[in-house]
Amino acid sequence: MTFQLQIATPDGLIFDGEAERVVTRTTEGDVGIMARHSDFVAPLGVGKTRVKLPDGSVRLGSSNRGMITVSDGIVRIVAVTFEWADEIDVDRAQRAAEKARERMNRQRDDRELRLAEYKLRRALNRIDVYYSK
Repeated sequence: MTFQLQIATPDGLIFDGEAERVVTRTTEGDVGIMARHSDFVAPLGVGKTRVKLPDGSVRLGSSNRGMITVSDGIVRIVAVTFEWADEIDVDRAQRAAEKARERMNRQRDDRELRLAEYKLRRALNRIDVYYSK
């Protein structure tokens, strides 16, 4: 049994099609959605998104903040950024992780430190998703 899944970012629609299951990271942990799921809304964290397609294949993506909603049988993921594993520039992600580590080592301000930690989590997630494909 399938459901309609839409994945979007501020840059546009990333995916619009049928899925059998989606598992994504919310701020409270991973959530799995299948057909006939009750209406639902949750904020997204930084993490992996796994989409099982009707042909049995699984697509893996890196999602970064936003919301997931289930309404009238349609699942929508609206993320600040979303990249499929095969679209991730792993070299860029590794440079971003190194830059974030450097910023963390020299920050004295809590706000700047939290920002550097967030950027490191995001870069490490992208690297993990890339190598998990």
